[in-house]
Amino acid sequence: MAQTEPWLRGIDPALDPVIGHLLRGSQHLREDMAQAIGGLTIAQLWAPVHGLTCAGFQAKHLAGSTLRLCTYLKGEQLTADQVAAIASESRGDENAAQLTGIVNHALDRYDALLRTLRPSDFGVIREVGRQRLQTTVVGLAIHIVEHGMRHVGLAIAAEKAAMNG
Repeated sequence: MAQTEPWLRGIDPALDPVIGHLLRGSQHLREDMAQAIGGLTIAQLWAPVHGLTCAGFQAKHLAGSTLRLCTYLKGEQLTADQVAAIASESRGDENAAQLTGIVNHALDRYDALLRTLRPSDFGVIREVGRQRLQTTVVGLAIHIVEHGMRHVGLAIAAEKAAMNG
């Protein structure tokens, strides 16, 4: 029998329900990405198939974008090094275990930030990107999981294409 999805694994009464749900979303990202890329070789991870961006990119981008969005969540702007690192997400030679570790590291940072939030913080304004577009703390925290799920889905598609040639 398949394991219950993270969002249905119970409620932690010590956590605000929104924070608790976002933490379960982070767990879901970890599990689904590990499953999507876990059986792929390095060559399969990094070779685009049938016009799909490779699974390796999806994992690295999920991690990199999560870390960048966490910078905004903290109320900071990106450094030049963070911006420069974006270009390296489309290539690599990491294996599945290394990519899973990179994803988990980024989500550990996200989880730690979530645990510092209080409901009174949810409406605080955050500015994103060079144009400093405004959103709220809770909107940004939710978007991190939404964006991650998009890339997990693309990694699953890339994995299926790689396995079926």
